Amino acid sequence: MILAGDIGGTKTNLALYEWVNERVEPVRLETFHSADYKSLEEILEEFLTPPQPPTPLDELDADTAAESEDKEAVLPPEPITLAAACFGIPGPVIDNHSKTTNLPWVVDGPTIATRFGIPRLQLLNDLEATAYGVLMLRPDEVEVLNPGTHQKKRQALALIAAGTGLGEAILFWDGKSYRPIPSEGGHTDFAPNNDYEIELLRYLRSQYLHVSYERLLSGPGLHAIYEYIRDTKKNEPTWLAEKIKAGDPAAEIAEAGLNGQAEIAKQALDLFASIYGAEAGNLALKALSLDGVYLAGGMAPKLIKKLQDGAFMKSFTNKGRYKRLLSSIPVKVVMNQQAALLGAASVAGALSHAPTS
Repeated sequence: MILAGDIGGTKTNLALYEWVNERVEPVRLETFHSADYKSLEEILEEFLTPPQPPTPLDELDADTAAESEDKEAVLPPEPITLAAACFGIPGPVIDNHSKTTNLPWVVDGPTIATRFGIPRLQLLNDLEATAYGVLMLRPDEVEVLNPGTHQKKRQALALIAAGTGLGEAILFWDGKSYRPIPSEGGHTDFAPNNDYEIELLRYLRSQYLHVSYERLLSGPGLHAIYEYIRDTKKNEPTWLAEKIKAGDPAAEIAEAGLNGQAEIAKQALDLFASIYGAEAGNLALKALSLDGVYLAGGMAPKLIKKLQDGAFMKSFTNKGRYKRLLSSIPVKVVMNQQAALLGAASVAGALSHAPTS
């Protein structure tokens, strides 16, 4: 049995697999609200602790015991024995150790391995885990934004994912397979492309010392874009202001924009998609990812209608003399929300079958 985890700023997914050497469905999958826990160990304790057995007959009252005498005794479940584990972590992983970016957690691989008796455990950056998962996706688990051009010789892939934060990764071809490498590119400086975006940068600089792409390309980022439009154009309807205050701001803005219910929400989505396309194009150029760019994370599938309307690809290819090159790159949206978990499982599976050193 192997354990895989996708640790996120909003939610944490854990799953058990009977992994051999190819993709399989999880034996058990559970989701936890990350902010409700003080550490990953606390979640693992809950996930891995077997359910308590029924109360012994001698502790039951007479009537209940009489009813239970004829029933077959239920033995407590066997403790879970793990051969390996892998977790995708939202932050840089150095020496199997990470301080998460959008959670107040410190995750140490050796400490967790010792506490839960896991012989082999590996931490990955969350986008590195997603990159492994992308390599295992079926064709029906992606939506194509740009078909691009098939390359005669394999080059590289790139991955960008907006969710609670913004993650990026690159997959290079080593002659036999794609090898994911992690990145913290989401924290690079936001580069405005026009006067409107310059004003957006000025607006955000009044609140933050450093304005990264993550400040814009994330759930909180969509809300920040919306607030900029609200404060400069003064066109926020009261009903939407109340829904945003009471609910999840990004979700309420996205719903209103996608359904055409509020002009300010539509404008926020337009700007979000344009900036998302520009940064995806930046990543494609830096990685020279001629084999394709994947959009993963929680936001892209929910905004698929917006991403398909042309605004994203217009910004993606708007690179001057490199417009033709960018137009040749396939761009796809990962619709399988378990891609990171799948990637972590594939790594844990490989660990479980690796020869002992």
